[in-house]
Amino acid sequence: METEPAVSKAGNRILLAHGSGGKLAHDLIEKGFLPQLSNPLLDKLDDSAVFDLSGRLAFTTDSYVVSPIFFPGGDIGRLAVCGTVNDLSMTGAVPLYLSLALIIEEGLPQEDLIRVITSVQQAAAEAGVQIVTGDTKVVNRGSADRLFINTAGVGIVPSGLEISGSKAQPGDKVIVSGTIGDHGIAVLSQREGLSFSTELKSDCAPLNRLVAEMVEVSSRIHCLRDPTRGGLATTLNELASQSKVGIRIEEEKLPVREAVSAACEMLGLDPLYVANEGKLVAIVASEDAGAILDRMHRNLYGRDAALIGEVRQQNPGRVVMKTRLGASRIVDMLVGDPLPRIC
Repeated sequence: METEPAVSKAGNRILLAHGSGGKLAHDLIEKGFLPQLSNPLLDKLDDSAVFDLSGRLAFTTDSYVVSPIFFPGGDIGRLAVCGTVNDLSMTGAVPLYLSLALIIEEGLPQEDLIRVITSVQQAAAEAGVQIVTGDTKVVNRGSADRLFINTAGVGIVPSGLEISGSKAQPGDKVIVSGTIGDHGIAVLSQREGLSFSTELKSDCAPLNRLVAEMVEVSSRIHCLRDPTRGGLATTLNELASQSKVGIRIEEEKLPVREAVSAACEMLGLDPLYVANEGKLVAIVASEDAGAILDRMHRNLYGRDAALIGEVRQQNPGRVVMKTRLGASRIVDMLVGDPLPRIC
């Protein structure tokens, strides 16, 4: 007599057996993942994806443990793909292939998992990358928080492109691609059940096409970085330290949504330290800053880009902000973690 599938006994939830490598695991991969992530490399289901690449390679990895896994403007699947695509893009690389490793807590509704995989597929399609290998593990209830994801990615760095956090030079201009703090506040509002008069959404997005357009305009893009955990303030401090230069920004030029500003004021947070997942900081040659900004404004993910400051010889390793009152204050690196598990 045929045995009833374990999945139906559990009410369509993920079981430990889904990570066992047995029939349920194969069913989950073949019926839940492959129809959405299908491509010639992944469809082989070999232990490794085999492909040809030539040129300078960029390689990165990151893990995502955001809570909750669904939030306004995105979910952990979109976050994982965009985060890895953006890490590659910040070196100027063209992202090509990603891995996708899932650590699933027993009991997760299968419909939630498929919703995340759908989001992975959509984000990968938007970025023009392929998921070519992966892994699935299921852990006991209480051993994880619903779903964790690890992604790794490879891309090719175009010849002649040298973008690094150590390349900022005095006189360079500092550009941010859009409003800051959207992702952190969106996740926090969902987690804590906060509501605001204006809906707050995460800015989670792949930035590789924006970077490609910037590189077309200028070969003198010296630094690129996505200001995720620690926010814009921490990222600018990292760049100032790596390049051994000072960075001066102007508070009145910082793009901050009114709703984010209001939420930060209510929660006692500074938007400078709140995470972003679809923004970049660019330090570029002064002569090219105008042309780069014009091009960014024509891209969906750069339309609110703003020139916020410049690089100086004074105060190496420091970030100084001119306040709206005309005073100057040091903007230090984030200490502690006021918003844990936002990515």
